[in-house]
Amino acid sequence: MRKYLARMKGAWFGALILLLCACDHPAETRATPQNPAGETSPLVRETHSGSVQGKAQGNVLVWLGIPYGGDTSGAARWTAPVDPQPWSEVLDATTSGAVALQSGSGGVSGSENALNLDIYRPNNDAKNLPVMVYVHGGNNQTGLSEEISGVSFVERHNAIVVSVNYRLGPLGFNPLPALKTGNDAAEDSGNYALLDINKALEWVKANIEQFGGDAGNITVAGFSAGGRDVMAMLISPLFNGKFEKAISFSGGMTVADEAKSQQVFAQALAPLVVEDGVKANLEQARAWLLTPGSDVRDYLYALAGERLVALMGNASIRMSVFPHLYNDGYVIPKEGFDSANYNSVPLLMLSGEQEFSLFSRFDRYFSSAIADGSINSDENVSKQYDFVNHYGGQLYSLFNLQDSAQKMAANYHAPIYGMEILFGEDSAVVGEKMAVFGSFHGVFVPLLDTDSQNYTGLVGDAYASDGAKKLSALFQDYIYAFIASGDPNGEGLTAWAAWQPQAEENILFLDADTTTARAFMGKKAFSYESVLESIEADDSISAEQKTALLAQVMSGRWFSKALDEKYGNLSEFDR
Repeated sequence: MRKYLARMKGAWFGALILLLCACDHPAETRATPQNPAGETSPLVRETHSGSVQGKAQGNVLVWLGIPYGGDTSGAARWTAPVDPQPWSEVLDATTSGAVALQSGSGGVSGSENALNLDIYRPNNDAKNLPVMVYVHGGNNQTGLSEEISGVSFVERHNAIVVSVNYRLGPLGFNPLPALKTGNDAAEDSGNYALLDINKALEWVKANIEQFGGDAGNITVAGFSAGGRDVMAMLISPLFNGKFEKAISFSGGMTVADEAKSQQVFAQALAPLVVEDGVKANLEQARAWLLTPGSDVRDYLYALAGERLVALMGNASIRMSVFPHLYNDGYVIPKEGFDSANYNSVPLLMLSGEQEFSLFSRFDRYFSSAIADGSINSDENVSKQYDFVNHYGGQLYSLFNLQDSAQKMAANYHAPIYGMEILFGEDSAVVGEKMAVFGSFHGVFVPLLDTDSQNYTGLVGDAYASDGAKKLSALFQDYIYAFIASGDPNGEGLTAWAAWQPQAEENILFLDADTTTARAFMGKKAFSYESVLESIEADDSISAEQKTALLAQVMSGRWFSKALDEKYGNLSEFDR
C-alpha cells in the first residue's frame, strides 16, 4: 500500500508539471498578441469566452488551439466537459494548441488539458459560410486536430473547416463502475470523448457566426475512428440537432458492449494495481477494479495519465483490445445500430478499395518479412500478403460503406451517398511505392488537404501528377457541394445518385490516370457472402497458411465477425 500512496503523490506532482509545461496551453498563459489601441483586424474575433487572434496563411485565415472546453485534468479527468475559463486579454491563436495525452511510437506526448479546436476560413468578407467540423482518426487512442489542415480546401471554396482535439484512450473512454457517480447520465456513459465532441459542436453553434460561419449549416465529418464516432452520433440522442449533415470517411458501425468492456479494462489495468501493491495478484486486482467503490475511483484518479494512455496500445482496429463507444443506454442506445431512431441527416460515406493494406502489411505476422525484404522478394510470403490485403480490403470497404447503408436503410429518413476511391491501384499511374498499398485507409486525405505530408513516406509523389491534382479538385468540389446544401451534385460534376438497396448503380467511384480524373456511378462487384466464398475457394496459398492468416491477421477486426464465426476465430469479447 505504501507503493500506492507514493504513486498518488507522484501523480499529483506529475499533473502539476503537465499544467506548467510548454506543451500545455491553458488560455491564461498563452502569449497575448500586440494590437494597436483601437485597431480592428479580421484576425481578431470574439468568442463567448474572450477574443482570439489568428494569422493569415496565404488567402486563408487560421485560428489554432481555441479552447472550447475547460481543463479535464486532475479532479476533472473523467467528468463531462464544461465551458472554458474566460480570458480578458486577446488570446494568441497563431500556434498549435495542446494535443490530447496519448502514447505513440515516440512515447507518451500531449496533455490532459487539450479541449481545443482549429478554425480555417477564406480571407474575404463572405458570411454565412457552410461549416465542416472534422474529427480526427487514430483508433480513438492517438491523433490530433492538425491531422488535416483546412487551408487548401477553403482556398478554393467559400467554407469554414473546424478541426477538434478531444480526449483519447482510457481518458476518452472508460466504462469502469467506480467512475459512475449517478449524478450525470451522460458522464456515467464512459464515452467522454463523445461528450467532448458534443461540447465542441455546441461551441461551434454558439460562436461560429463570429468567424463568418452559418450556425444552421454544420456538417460533422470524421476519418477512421472519427468516422465511426460520426456514425455513433447518428444514433445518439445527445447529438440530435447538433449538425445538419454528416460525413464518415472510412468509418463504419461499431459499438462495444459495456459489461464486456469493463472486463477488458479491468484486465488491462490489473498489472498496475499489482505493481502499486494495492492487490497481491492479477485475479484480485481485476475483481477489485470491477467494484464501484470510492477506493477504486481514488486509485484511478491518482494514476499518472502517462501510465493510462500506454495501455491497450496494440488494438489496431480490434475492439476486443480497446473497446470504446459503449452502449450505455444514454449517449448510445442499448440496441446500438439496431435503433429505429436515427438522427437522419444527409449522409456521405466514403471508402477506399484497399482499406486493409496498411494494417495487414504492418501486422506483426509480417514483421520479419518486412525487416529482411522477403515480403517483396519471396513469392511465398508475398502471396500471403496479397491474400489478406485483397480479402481484408474487400471486407473493410464493405464495412465502411455498403454494410452500413444496408443496415440503416429501413430506419434512415435522409439521403445516403456512397463514394469509393480507386486511385492507387495502377502502378503505371501512382508508381510502385503507392501501388503496394493501393487505395489505402486514408487515401482521401491528400485529396482533401493537398498540403498533407501524412503519407509521403508511403506514396512518394503519387499525388503530384496532373491527374491526381484534378482528382483532388473533383473530390473537393463534391465535398463542398454536399456541405453547402446536403446534395453533392453540382455544375460540371458527374451526377451522383443517392444510395438505394436495389439500385443497379448506387456508389460513385473516383479514379485518375496521370493526366485526367473521372467520376462514374457503379456498384460493388462483391458482397460479404461472396467474399467468404472466395476465401474458402482460394488456393493461392496453402491451407495451413490460410488458417494462420485468418486467425492471426484478419481475426477480431471491425469487419471480420462473420469471417471469424465461419472459421471459429471469435474472441470472448466478440461472441
